Amino acid sequence: MVNVTYDASGDLNSPVGGVFNMGDIAWTLASTALVWIMIPGVGFFYSGLLRRKNALNMIYLSMMTIAVVSFQWFFWGYSLAFSDTASPYIGNLKYFALRNVLDQPSIGSARVPAIVFCVFQLMFAAITPMIAIGAVAERSRLGPLTAFVFFWSTLVYDPIACWTWNTNGWSFVLGGLDFAGGTPVHISSGTAALAISLYLGKRRGWGTERLAYKPHNTTYVILGTVFLWFGWFGFNGGSALSANLRATQACIVTNLAASVGGLTWMFWDYRLERKWSVVGFCSGAISGLVAITPGSGYVGSPAAVLFGFMAGTVCNFATQLKFIFKFDDTLDIFASHAIGGIVGNILTGLFAQASVAGADGITIIPGGWLDHNYRQLGIQLADSVSGLAYSFVMTTIILWIMHYIPGLRLRCDEETEILGVDDAEMGEFAYDYVGIESELMPRSEYNAGASGGSREPRHTAATTSQASEPEKDPKVGEA
Repeated sequence: MVNVTYDASGDLNSPVGGVFNMGDIAWTLASTALVWIMIPGVGFFYSGLLRRKNALNMIYLSMMTIAVVSFQWFFWGYSLAFSDTASPYIGNLKYFALRNVLDQPSIGSARVPAIVFCVFQLMFAAITPMIAIGAVAERSRLGPLTAFVFFWSTLVYDPIACWTWNTNGWSFVLGGLDFAGGTPVHISSGTAALAISLYLGKRRGWGTERLAYKPHNTTYVILGTVFLWFGWFGFNGGSALSANLRATQACIVTNLAASVGGLTWMFWDYRLERKWSVVGFCSGAISGLVAITPGSGYVGSPAAVLFGFMAGTVCNFATQLKFIFKFDDTLDIFASHAIGGIVGNILTGLFAQASVAGADGITIIPGGWLDHNYRQLGIQLADSVSGLAYSFVMTTIILWIMHYIPGLRLRCDEETEILGVDDAEMGEFAYDYVGIESELMPRSEYNAGASGGSREPRHTAATTSQASEPEKDPKVGEA
């Protein structure tokens, strides 16, 4: 038993020397739950953007990622990222299997115990690979992704989290400002998505009208955005690890940047289509949330408006990079997360203020350009480039090592891609109607069945409902 006691103010006193504020513990645990809901939010957001035949596996992958990373974090992830005897680049196994992780003061804040900090940071570790593996959309086997998530979390996320947030990390010591994960979460995952896209290659029909489809379920896109926006209050506000004014300010700028980012992206899209695109609004809101993440505990409300505007603008135009350089980033993860994270890091270097960071009564920083600390921009750039380069190289190495291990190759075959990953890999669908026969059977056989022959489609409702979808090809069955 842990012999904890309570003092007159209600604070929790640990026998190992910690004095923990119960309100801070409550806020951090509530924020943990908020960040957890973001992970299936990513799954719904991605699922809605895809075709119906690939809708379910993205939601499944969000849950699989939570499970795998939860084990990895218990096994050695937390120790590799946050052991207090870490090197400047990665931790050791001091806290292997969460040994002795309980009531000692956490490395993040002396006001919350290590076990609370551990479970809060687990949510960051879990959402990051989920953002990245959205790049496998519509063309990957699901089984090997379990191993990929474990390896990637260990070799990519944990080292970057260590050098960013661990008090021994080189970026932390240098003075890098990353409040909630601009580099460890967004730049690392967005760049990994680029590496995955390049490794997997293009989907069947890329660059043709076959893939000029609209999102199959815009409601899922909105639902995913709601989960993400809602959870981001815990993502950024919870990173204060305390229920104080700094956490409140982080929530204010988070909401403001998301709002401006959504409107900006939507307005940019309106100039082309003359339509008020809800998908554009949701994409812009996500980009605004990404950009404000590193600066949310360092910048004021006026700066948040600029964060949202710049993210909505730069990330919107960055979606054209896949056409310029001809890579199939199906869900624009590189544009939204890697580019958005870089925008956020740079703007943090410009607009960070010592007065905002000091709203918690504890943190002391020299600030950014607003506080005449001009070297901060260089530090932010160094951290961004390091995270981008490390994630891209290590992700590529992991992918190609798995490529040559029997059973771990990610790319699915053409038949799976035609049929859809949901049916081929899971045998289940997001809905009870998915047009399969129209994809696979010869057109003559389909017509015979429809006219009263012995064979007719299993999912007759889908045959009608999907008649206008560009993914259908009357020659697929013959091929």
